Amino acid sequence: MTDIQPTDTTSVNPSGADADGIARREFLMRTGVFAGGAAVMTSIPGLASAATGTAEIVSWDADVLSQKIKSKAVSCVEVMDAFLAQIDRYNPRINAIVAMPDRANLRAQAAERDRQLARGEYLGWMHGMPQAIKDTAHAKGIVYTTGSPLYKGFVSTFDSVISERAKNNGAIIIGKTNVPEFALGSNTFNPVYGTTWNPYNLKKTAGGSSGGAGAALASRMLPVADGSDMGGSIRNPSAWANIYGLRPGAGTVPFAPSPETMVQQFAIEGPMGRTVRDVAMLLSVQAGHDPRAPLSVNLDPQQFATSLESDVKGKRIAWLGDWNGYFAMEPGVLDLCKTSLKVFEGLGCVVEEALPDFSPAELWEMWITHRAWIMGNSLGEAYADPKTRALLSENARWEVERSMKPDLTANKVFQSSIQRTAWVQTVRQFFEKYDFAIAPTTQVFPFDATMPYPKVVGGRTMETYHQWMGIVLPWTLAGTPVMNLPAGFSKDGLPMGVQLIGKRQAELAVLRMARAYEKATGWVQKRPPALLAGR
Repeated sequence: MTDIQPTDTTSVNPSGADADGIARREFLMRTGVFAGGAAVMTSIPGLASAATGTAEIVSWDADVLSQKIKSKAVSCVEVMDAFLAQIDRYNPRINAIVAMPDRANLRAQAAERDRQLARGEYLGWMHGMPQAIKDTAHAKGIVYTTGSPLYKGFVSTFDSVISERAKNNGAIIIGKTNVPEFALGSNTFNPVYGTTWNPYNLKKTAGGSSGGAGAALASRMLPVADGSDMGGSIRNPSAWANIYGLRPGAGTVPFAPSPETMVQQFAIEGPMGRTVRDVAMLLSVQAGHDPRAPLSVNLDPQQFATSLESDVKGKRIAWLGDWNGYFAMEPGVLDLCKTSLKVFEGLGCVVEEALPDFSPAELWEMWITHRAWIMGNSLGEAYADPKTRALLSENARWEVERSMKPDLTANKVFQSSIQRTAWVQTVRQFFEKYDFAIAPTTQVFPFDATMPYPKVVGGRTMETYHQWMGIVLPWTLAGTPVMNLPAGFSKDGLPMGVQLIGKRQAELAVLRMARAYEKATGWVQKRPPALLAGR
């Protein structure tokens, strides 16, 4: 979200046809920091279709879809046609997918995937799967904007690691998913593509910055989606789309290519899906060391393709709540999130209220120091030129101006890094007693999408454009894996989620606990958006 409304917040450009944009500045490209088990269901009764077979194909779990493609029960061309029909039906109302290439080219790629199968050339789990990449990552030959007019019409000449790995695994890139400008904020609107609307209420925000990805998944326009998360940008839209989204631990998914790979350890890319299995399978494609990201973790990504079934009885879970009132909460959010605790208790887990021994106020100061240092310097060159500064959102200018304040010294950043190290050690010690922690994913329910961000939450004034998302920041700073789990709906039918937080490099344990929760709840299957049934 930004404090500046885009030129037309209600405009919809599902084709993403923007190739006639102004000349681009390479300096923004060089920053490279804008990122940011068994199948549960096979179809949703009542799902409306735009063409014969569309409803069944698009409602399959991604893992089911993958198996059917591999066994040739359905062709890649049929799959492509089904998802394009779904996009044609719902994207004009939701505006989640942008920058789509020529349809004939997409069908030709799908036909080639079918010919590969006929020759016995199976590329992997995503073979023939339509995939739209978040518009903070590069996909060669596809328009890249990060929602900024500075990039309008810029066509990527290379693939980010997540795009490269999806393609190598057989995916067909059908476009991008919409984001806030420079992924700054948790309300997806920008002056290039306009607003992304929540499928559960077309007047509400889809969240952000992976708002396009979350909305596309909820409306069955994609089988799975990638996102990125610096300050809740996978978790927030997942909560508000009633889906699962995993922010992996630091280094699990390489963030590359990028000219700066040592300092920027906050924005992390990861998987989103309608089932835990789908999230795990996409992570098996994304994860693993890449030499272009020297701090990425050397792990076997195929561990995530193994069974997610496990006995979670006796696992100890800490309920963090609102951190003893530190985080302002919209009425109803905390009570709804607490209902998830009974699910874990029903699974045999031991749940108790507990908090790490660390000041949340210190965590907030740590966050805004590092955020301004990274984002402000990344956008500094654009800010320095009055012509390009005028094209920056208010949020972007705020980050740069904060980075220019006299108190943001090299020593302050260094001291903040020392504090962050102390926090990481505190979390490590906390997880010696507890296996997992649970907290609300957001502090508010989805709000009016024409409002840049909530200025007041629970009677308290928010001092910045992102303070209302503070409850996600401790785990960004800790670098631990954290996953949104659907937690139910408000009395007005708006989705909410909880964060399932695990130990460092324990993504598989988080996924297995999430799978146990999924079997006990089934929120995605029980409550698809009403618009999918034509209501």
